[in-house]
Amino acid sequence: MNEGDMAPDFELVANDGRTIKLSSFRGQKKIVLCFYPKNHLFACPSKKVFQMAEATITAYPKIAGQNAELFAISIDTVEDQKAFVDKYKIPYLHLSDPTKSTCKAYAGLNLAGLAKRSTFIIGKDGKAAKIFRDVKVESHGQQIVDALQSLD
Repeated sequence: MNEGDMAPDFELVANDGRTIKLSSFRGQKKIVLCFYPKNHLFACPSKKVFQMAEATITAYPKIAGQNAELFAISIDTVEDQKAFVDKYKIPYLHLSDPTKSTCKAYAGLNLAGLAKRSTFIIGKDGKAAKIFRDVKVESHGQQIVDALQSLD
């Protein structure tokens, strides 16, 4: 997938049990999709995953203020997503992609079969406006805010 391409539609279940359908936001909101490998990796416990997401969590009020919805997506189960979000009080929804179909369509998979860390900003028109494939976790929240502002 490249910038300017129509974003593939999906329906995934969130940590709160709701089903999220990407196309339901078309014409209404910008969408930020943050793909990441997993909540618990071999040498990377959930606390480390949370620390890596802190810049985005900190920037979340500014992201939401840009008429945008942010979703984190991994292959974790809905139950794992719920436990992770609840434990760290993360303010945005985490979507479960156990079939890996959405991860494959957007981020691609690494050798371990997990989503590659990347972020896709989808404009109100449903097209990929900005893609971050080389995510610098410390400054990524502000990168997202800047990219959203440039869409207006």
